[in-house]
Amino acid sequence: MLNVDLQKLLANGISRYELVSATAKRARMIVEDAEKNHDIIIDKPVSIAVKELEEGVWKIK
Repeated sequence: MLNVDLQKLLANGISRYELVSATAKRARMIVEDAEKNHDIIIDKPVSIAVKELEEGVWKIK
């Protein structure tokens, strides 16, 4: 289970809807890339997307 600081992720004036929508979109991108490259994903794509957001790998505009 993810323990993410929601207030930190929403600090830039992003709504919860935008956060959920962008995270789901990034998770779909992760799955598509894995299928294209024939990679096996161990972690759940949503978990990977949230970790990337938390670490600053990608940002919501």
